[in-house]
Amino acid sequence: MSTISLNEQNFDTTLAANSGPVLVDFWAEWCGPCKMIAPALEELAKEEGARATVAKVNVDESPELAVRFGITGIPTLIIFSGGQPVKTLHGVQPKVALAAALAAARNR
Repeated sequence: MSTISLNEQNFDTTLAANSGPVLVDFWAEWCGPCKMIAPALEELAKEEGARATVAKVNVDESPELAVRFGITGIPTLIIFSGGQPVKTLHGVQPKVALAAALAAARNR
């Protein structure tokens, strides 16, 4: 499984359809740190498989979602459980920290 793209049209339905945690990366094409974290997110998506979903929201293409979740800097990663945000991480994060945050969300 690889990362999925979310936008204003599919965001809420995608979160509602997932029983496991959903890690959402708020990013932009021009953002250097966003490009740095992208390979770790792809690896995490493959490793997590059906246990969790890893998704991306391009803030330039979906500014309403960025405003809705108070995104003031990117990359910002929010983990959702049951459709609600449970953890927010700012900046480039090591893959092990992201995996631990997803595991914690699964065990809520």
